[in-house]
Amino acid sequence: MRTSGPIPATTTLAGLHGQRPAFLSAHAKGIVLLGLAIVIWGINWPVMKSGLSHIGPYWFSATRFALGGLCLFALQIATGTLRLPTKRDLPLVLSVGLVQMLTFTLLGAIAMTEIPAGRSAVLAYTTPLWVTPITILFFRERLTRNQAIGIGLGIVGVVALFNPFTLDWSNTFQLKANLMLLSASFCWALCIIHLRYYKGDSSAYQLAPWQMLMATLPLIAIAYIVEGPYSGDGTANFWTTILFVGPVATAFCFCAVNAASMWLSSTNMATAMLGVPVIGLLSAVLFLGEQLTVGLTIGVIAIVSGIFIVSLRSKKTVHIQP
Repeated sequence: MRTSGPIPATTTLAGLHGQRPAFLSAHAKGIVLLGLAIVIWGINWPVMKSGLSHIGPYWFSATRFALGGLCLFALQIATGTLRLPTKRDLPLVLSVGLVQMLTFTLLGAIAMTEIPAGRSAVLAYTTPLWVTPITILFFRERLTRNQAIGIGLGIVGVVALFNPFTLDWSNTFQLKANLMLLSASFCWALCIIHLRYYKGDSSAYQLAPWQMLMATLPLIAIAYIVEGPYSGDGTANFWTTILFVGPVATAFCFCAVNAASMWLSSTNMATAMLGVPVIGLLSAVLFLGEQLTVGLTIGVIAIVSGIFIVSLRSKKTVHIQP
């Protein structure tokens, strides 16, 4: 019996080869994975803020990378993909492990004990605004009009967040916390530049567990010196937070973003990551009851717009880690 129309190509191929058509294209899979990572990383900021009421910031940072690293070691051992870093990989293990993971995370955790999670997420993601001036000054890259506009908007946003009329200048702890977040963002920028101009032998996925190990070991020593014995209170809320931040927000999200980077352009990746501070801010308002002030709103719009414009010219792959 003849059909009333042409047979769909997918049906024909499935019949000829006995295979089902792919449910999602590689591009669609990349979008789904990146979207999940962005949502999880955004929600992770208020989760971390909540978790810091159950454990000190030093032990919190150590536990995060210990659990994340164990998950990635287990996954790579199970799939036969674990490999030792080569001599050429060591600079990347050291810079990402000690500067981005250890320093960025620890400064952010300490800062969040003093200031709201939403504000922390926005300031921590000013990283692209640091990258462009550094590459212009030290690597002689030319400043485009988009970069100039983007950096200008970013500066306006930071000034709005540091409104001298709203800051409590007598509260030195809050002032230091804000500077810690900007310093953390600067550290992340240094690692992005290192990864842009230096190539190792192994992939980011292969190096990730070793970088997390490099961050975990000194963090454990520092935490013990500063905070004493392990400070986690062992409550249900504590374990819920730790299991979300370590295996999910660290290990899973790293794998998801790494996979998405194979199917999406780096420009799309960098632009999409702007969703993290926005989701972080909104989820902090929704779940923690933080206030969305006029100054904070202006700062967020200006910083996100500035990073978006700066990201439009980026065509090189960057290493992303919340």
